[in-house]
Amino acid sequence: MRDITDRIDLARGNDALTGRMVWAPAKSLWYCFHTIIWLTLGSFYFSWGAVAAFLLLSIIILCGGHSLGMHRKLIHDSFDCPLWLERFGVYLGTLVGLGGPFTMMRAHDMRDWAQRQSDCHPFFSQHSSIARDWLWQMHMTLSLRDGPKMVYPEKLTRDPVMIWLQRTVWLQQLPIALALYYLGGWGFVAWGVSGRIIISITGHWLIGWFAHNHGPRDWHIHGHATQGYNVPGPLALFGFISFGECWHNNHHAFPESAKLGLMRGQVDPGWWALKALERVGLVRNLVLPEDIPHRADLRPTFPTPKKRATSLP
Repeated sequence: MRDITDRIDLARGNDALTGRMVWAPAKSLWYCFHTIIWLTLGSFYFSWGAVAAFLLLSIIILCGGHSLGMHRKLIHDSFDCPLWLERFGVYLGTLVGLGGPFTMMRAHDMRDWAQRQSDCHPFFSQHSSIARDWLWQMHMTLSLRDGPKMVYPEKLTRDPVMIWLQRTVWLQQLPIALALYYLGGWGFVAWGVSGRIIISITGHWLIGWFAHNHGPRDWHIHGHATQGYNVPGPLALFGFISFGECWHNNHHAFPESAKLGLMRGQVDPGWWALKALERVGLVRNLVLPEDIPHRADLRPTFPTPKKRATSLP
């Protein structure tokens, strides 16, 4: 278990507010390319089989890759597992389409560092209109005037697999595309690759925008520029489709916790997957909120302690 502040070197600067937005051609063109492919080939070669391929791959990649491999393991080190399983989870995470392990760690850590300051740029806080934030997050990046330096851990800088995944991140979609083309032609490729990438990236941004602007909170972190909000939905819909990542207020309060849905009714399929892996011996030492050192700046927003669901499977 390691806090993200261990990877932020403030020697160069500590200003999370002053900077300018610039176009990020790589991620902007990537997003536009797959949008065009999905809308054109996905419509022309539409089939329910292609939609089924999209759904199945999205579940595997978003849960096993983004939520577990990249977020809960690589970034927050919230559980222990064999090296091959961590590498496989990060590989699945690259298939989401957001970036490789170095990219994801830097984007996450810089955002979290900024949000923990007394004030930060709205690119980090996502406290802009939904339209402007979409433009910024999908097509631009923030160039800070006096920002800190990112120091990557040895598990990235000394691991040839992680380095290879970072260098070939966009090419990792090709084997999936070839397999899908063999199974169902261009429709399967359009939905199983391009449609999946666009829905995943857009959904990740949209959950993030709501999670930093609207929703209930059980915890307040004193002195932070940005608070996290839980994003509830009818019948815990967002809990299912985000694999628990929508309980963002809980995550702000206990960032190293392997469990994100802490209260009764907060659906967390990512946690269910971890418990299943624990039962077969592939995962151990799952971090829970009670395992995290007390934070003096963390305060409950409810008058009496609520029942946490940490005992649920």
